[in-house]
Amino acid sequence: MSDAERLTRLEERYAHLQRHQAEQDKVMLGLTDELAKLRKELSMLRARQTTGTEGPEAADERPPHY
Repeated sequence: MSDAERLTRLEERYAHLQRHQAEQDKVMLGLTDELAKLRKELSMLRARQTTGTEGPEAADERPPHY
């Protein structure tokens, strides 16, 4: 294998790794956003559980008549 062929193969592998890293960065950014959203939702659910309210729907609900 000549030096030119070897260099070409290395450049191809390097380009592949760069593309792979860019794809991983996009996925990691998406997962970070999703994790932040889920943490916010979890904290809202925990706060709702500790206060005992079921949200705005519970305040508008009529009590059952017997």
